[in-house]
Parts: sequence; structure tokens; C-alpha cells
Amino acid sequence: MNIVITGSLGNIGKPLTKLLVARGHEVTVISSKPERISAIEELGAIPAIGSIQDVEFLTKAFTGADAVYLMEAWEGIGSLFDSSIDFPAEFKKIADNYVQAVQRSGVTKIIHLSSIGAHSDHGTGSLMVHHHVEKVLGTLPENVSIKFMRPVGFFSNVYRWLPMILSKGAIIQSYGGDHKEPWVSPYDIAQTIADEMEMPFTGRTVHYVASDEVSPNEIAEALGKSIGNQDLKWKVIPSDELLNQMLSAGINEWIANGMVAMQQAQGNGSLYEDFYLNKPELGKVKLADFAKEFAEVYHNKINS
Repeated sequence: MNIVITGSLGNIGKPLTKLLVARGHEVTVISSKPERISAIEELGAIPAIGSIQDVEFLTKAFTGADAVYLMEAWEGIGSLFDSSIDFPAEFKKIADNYVQAVQRSGVTKIIHLSSIGAHSDHGTGSLMVHHHVEKVLGTLPENVSIKFMRPVGFFSNVYRWLPMILSKGAIIQSYGGDHKEPWVSPYDIAQTIADEMEMPFTGRTVHYVASDEVSPNEIAEALGKSIGNQDLKWKVIPSDELLNQMLSAGINEWIANGMVAMQQAQGNGSLYEDFYLNKPELGKVKLADFAKEFAEVYHNKINS
């Protein structure tokens, strides 16, 4: 198959490219950075350098493809510390661009990276943007088949807590405890997408993706053990305190409020209601595997 993937060589894009190339597919990787050309070519893929904000570029890149993998990256939109960014509007703009490019190029097989929480337009905090993106893509003609992939929280997002762990000696959030919730590795997401590329495309389908089910306290214990800090704890603070901390740090107000609301949904379990109604088979990467990876990154950080 001739497959085009967006998202460059990120946490999912790089392993996905490797898997698809190894299976004999012709893979084109869209990236906004010319300096990624050599890395893309080294993986055996074809670089397409341009912006997902450019409909003409996307149309040209998609033309002739048997299938396209679509995603929107928060980082690609702008800094979470930029108060001027309207993130919902930017997500909609990218979704609109994808719709135009798909229609103009004639592609009829789409895999879209959505998210847990996309099942609802309320009560999910900042994740509600994924619900609206799914709705926009859903306006495509019926002959366009779409597989909406809804991964749960990424293990790799834990790296955002490294400064907190180093400076505070704790993971500090507005929810926690012993209640288990699903987590996923980008490697299992890539594996699932690669498998789905080779399966029939029919209509519009939803696929949840998860690797393990662990509690906040289990995460703190596993990470602490991996880095030699048996005292590492997951500390719970009031929502308004967390919000004030994020706002004081300069985080975009919409993002800050959205993160607090998302954590409330994690804490009361409402974020996962649809997930558990459609629970997938769990992937291969478990918390213990991620903890080893985290320890390596942690020790490189403190020794650098």
C-alpha cells in the first residue's frame, strides 16, 4: 500500500513508520521540518516537507495514497504557555484542512488519531477538542471510511512531570489514589494502527487503545523504585490549588482549566465510561516496561 502519515517522526510516527516500511508498504512522512528529511529517508520512507495548515500541500501529499493517517499535535499548534492561542479554533482549522485535502485528493481510507474522551462534548476538559474534530471529519462523504483511534493517557506524558519530580520529589496532581485507570504506550498505538492499516476499511469505526491498567499510587511506586527513590509519592492537592499553580506558571488559561476538568473526570471515572463499554485487548507494554525507560531518561537528565 501507498500510505501517508502526518505527525512527522514523533512518539507514534517514528515506530509506525518503521512498522509499515518493514511490512513492505511505501510510506510518505509529512513533516514541517526540513532537518527531518535525512532521518525519514534513513527509515526507508519518503519525506514530504510542508505544513498541515496548507491545504494545497496536503492535497498534493495525499493524492495517490491508498490510506492516510491523520493526527493533530498540541505542540504543532503552539506552546501551552502562549496565552494568545485559541486551541479549539486551531484544532478545528486543522480538521477542516484535512477534510478539504481528503476530498480533493480522492483518498477513501483514513485512520485518525483521536483520544479518550472523544465520546462526549462535555465533562472531559481539554479533550473535548477531539470530539469536535471527529465530528468535522465525520462530514466527509460516505465513501470515505474512517477508523477513529482513541488511545488513553500516554505513558510518555509522564516525562512532563520530570521537573516536578526533580524539584518537589513528588508527583503532584488534583486526583490520585488506588483506583486503576488505563494507560497506553505509543509503541502499542503504532502497532495497533499498523495492524488496522492492513484490515478492511468499512464505514466509520471507533477503536480504543490501551496497554495497562494501573493506579496513580502504583505509578509513583514503580517510578520511584526504578530511579532509586522509594519515597516518591503521588500527592493530591485541591483542584483550585493546581489551577492557580498552572496559571502562575504562565500556562494558557483554556489549557489550565481544561487539564483540571480532565483530572476531575479521571478521578471520578467518567472519562472512561465509553472505554469500558468498548474495552480493547491490552497491548504489550506494561508499567514495569515504561518504568525502566523512565529510569534511563531520569538518570540521563540528572547526569547531564
